[in-house]
Amino acid sequence: MDAAKGLAPRRRTIAIEGRGDGARLAALDFGDPARPIDVVFLHANGFNAMTYRSVLAPLAGTLRILAVDQQGHGRSPQRAAVEGRMNWHDLRDDLLGLLAALEGPPVVLAGHSMGGAVSILAAAERPERVRGLALFDPVIVPREMVIAARGLTEPPHADNPMAQGARRRRTVFPTRAAVIESYTGRGAFKTWPAQALADYVEDGFTDREGGEVELAAAPAWEASNFSAHLNDVWSALEGLRMPIRILRAEIGSTCNLTDAAPFLAGNPDFRIETIAGATHFLPLERPDLVAATLRQVAGATGEG
Repeated sequence: MDAAKGLAPRRRTIAIEGRGDGARLAALDFGDPARPIDVVFLHANGFNAMTYRSVLAPLAGTLRILAVDQQGHGRSPQRAAVEGRMNWHDLRDDLLGLLAALEGPPVVLAGHSMGGAVSILAAAERPERVRGLALFDPVIVPREMVIAARGLTEPPHADNPMAQGARRRRTVFPTRAAVIESYTGRGAFKTWPAQALADYVEDGFTDREGGEVELAAAPAWEASNFSAHLNDVWSALEGLRMPIRILRAEIGSTCNLTDAAPFLAGNPDFRIETIAGATHFLPLERPDLVAATLRQVAGATGEG
């Protein structure tokens, strides 16, 4: 299996159904191309599929994983307008279009942060295409906030600190090496392994004609995602009847769901675990737990 652990993912561009002419998503394909896709993995806001290469590549011996650049991130262009966004339904619908385009049996939807929430929303719309959910500190805002926001025509708290910080991000650097030097050990990247940071920067920046590099996810788009929180993830979860595993961070979690008890009557295969010492970036801090969770939900055995 050592050879499998070193497998580089295949780059793909996939036309997605029902999202307009030319709508495409970039993706990384890990594992045996002769087998059906087992897992579709979605990244956090502001990041990209390549960020998780060191987490997902070791699973390529037993699972086939499609890690997707959501629109406006990595190598997937932004299509939606920033103005007026209330929720992540555009990202949900992109994922639904991807599921419609993929051949093969139902897949496990997996995601980190925003990617986890989008996975839940898509599973609620097309449960027949989803065999289970593996979610890593998904964004689940308090239910009272969702209820209070019903009927609003503008997102509340649109200028929250996360959105403000995104708008202030430096967009241009002289080189990718300069980006890595600037980010190492700082801010959101404080707990990141060096390889994960290098992988994020590889697809998180695009080349400019003058030799400089520029953020792939525009600050205004990242800020819009931090503002568009009117996603009723709670109602989506209530209707699901499939294996669900949620690993939430002990430190700075975005998952305001701590107990599976409210959902167990309708879905006894629902589990939530808070990971001691983990921050919101637990997939990069604890790839061992990500691997074990994906194998469990996908039904894989052995070492990948």
